[in-house]
Amino acid sequence: MSGHSKWSQIKRKKAVTDRNRGRLFTRFIREIQIAARTGGGDPDGNPRLRFAIEQAKKNSMPADNIKRAIARGAGGEGAAALVEGSYELYAPGGVALIVETATDNKNRTVGEIRHVLGKYGGNLGESGSVSWMFAKTGTIIVPRNAITEERLLDLILDAGADDLRTDDSEFFEVRTSPEDFERVRDKLSDANIAIEDAKIAMLPANLVAVSGDDAAKLIKLIEALEENDDVQNVFSNADIDETAFA
Repeated sequence: MSGHSKWSQIKRKKAVTDRNRGRLFTRFIREIQIAARTGGGDPDGNPRLRFAIEQAKKNSMPADNIKRAIARGAGGEGAAALVEGSYELYAPGGVALIVETATDNKNRTVGEIRHVLGKYGGNLGESGSVSWMFAKTGTIIVPRNAITEERLLDLILDAGADDLRTDDSEFFEVRTSPEDFERVRDKLSDANIAIEDAKIAMLPANLVAVSGDDAAKLIKLIEALEENDDVQNVFSNADIDETAFA
């Protein structure tokens, strides 16, 4: 079990997102509402809701905000208007992007995405144009100081994980099928193992190296997309030159 982890880039993007707490809370509220609408308001019987609540709490969302979001979702108020979507994009340097959204106005959302693409150099692709380059995968990020590699392997293999990536100096990256994601994550949680991040992500089969002006444009494009309230996640197949983050 080995491979290359891109968690160092994920950490940088996460830091940009975390600086804007309001937009981060908006994403959590929408995810909680949709999870409660589709699976009920009891987190014990709704894994998606349970995970959304955990992520919201981890990022210091007030308990009252969480309760209101659950109530609105379970009661259909507000959440009923939210529609989940996915857009496939071409970005500078031949990079492919998948943008996941939750919106009450699809026309507004696609218009804003087109505006960002026009500003930073990109195009909106047709359905299926880039998604074939990605695979839906459960990813769980565990700090290296939380557990030994041997112990982590024992836990995740017993729960059905597919892979453990170990080349990052600070974190382990556990990968699972979407079907096994909850079981593996819960196995680690039950063992009181710290989890830095966990999600179902669209991971690329191969990476595209990007540097220079293309890297600078790509970073601005991704950041602009992530600043949109309707955007929940942005996934790319870019291997961005480290100097572009300086």
